[in-house]
Amino acid sequence: MVSLDVIATLFVVATLAGALDAIAGGGGLVTLPALLLAGLSPVQALGTSKLQSTFGALSATTAFARRGMIDWKTAWPVALGAGIAGLCGALCASLLSPQLLRAVVPLMLIAIALNFGFSRALKSEDVAPRMALIPFACFVAPLVGFYDGIFGPGAGAFYMIAIVTLLGYGVLKATAHTKLANAASNLGGLSLFILKGAVVWPIGLVMAVGAFLGAQIGSRLAVRFGPKLIRPLLVTISCAMAIKLLADPTNPIRQAVQGLLVGV
Repeated sequence: MVSLDVIATLFVVATLAGALDAIAGGGGLVTLPALLLAGLSPVQALGTSKLQSTFGALSATTAFARRGMIDWKTAWPVALGAGIAGLCGALCASLLSPQLLRAVVPLMLIAIALNFGFSRALKSEDVAPRMALIPFACFVAPLVGFYDGIFGPGAGAFYMIAIVTLLGYGVLKATAHTKLANAASNLGGLSLFILKGAVVWPIGLVMAVGAFLGAQIGSRLAVRFGPKLIRPLLVTISCAMAIKLLADPTNPIRQAVQGLLVGV
């Protein structure tokens, strides 16, 4: 049983996370610790967080779509590939060593932050694509979707960097398409959490409402301020996720550094 004041706090947390996710991703940095502090088990926290993040991603997608920022002819193959791969990733979660992901993902997030922070290629307008749509939808989007289902942190940043660099979309258009791909892979992963009974529905649905509202706010801010808001938030959140993963006592990189320091 969770008290009403805790549920109210989780609603506010989900609203903030939904706004962050709609702009640059990283809402899980806020929701997962809050759910664990509320007394949920790690599996319940993951499943419940996936529920609210799915509603947030769907909300942001609809907000961007209403403004005509999603090209559905190109978006649906990417979303389909991401959704199927998200389910497959969740099904295969026990087959891939989490230690490997804990070591590799923070480095990838730091690389993405550096790319977004210093690249001059990030613009509002579209540029010539470096990859055709079908190969992107069949290989790149499923790769990120599979990662989202099997592990998750930073998936939005990975979608973003792939869409900007390979499809040539401007930052705001890429953000809109990232939310759709994120929603698809979230739905794939969420379906497995539901089948496993890992979603705490009363808390999850309250947070889903908060995430839905927060995503509406975040999408409006993204449209209004464009790259001036999206770019620094992407850099900040990517760095924050990397720091959070590296701060985990079980992270192999942290353990290796500690071993070297002890040896010295």
